[in-house]
Amino acid sequence: MTKGSNFWVIGGEFGSMNFHKLVEGSAQVQGPFKTRKEAEDAWRVVSEENRHKAGVRFSIVEEPARVTA
Repeated sequence: MTKGSNFWVIGGEFGSMNFHKLVEGSAQVQGPFKTRKEAEDAWRVVSEENRHKAGVRFSIVEEPARVTA
């Protein structure tokens, strides 16, 4: 049986503009969302709230579907 994918919005404030390492304590995870549309809506909200901060970035990631026995 296959379970559907989940979507997550992840990100936070990064220590430099190369976006490799989050500032400690700034990580944010939202989800799971059942559809990409729900994740995109959440991403828009959190991105808009932080648009004045150049070092903040959020992304949508998809959790792979799992096969259960």
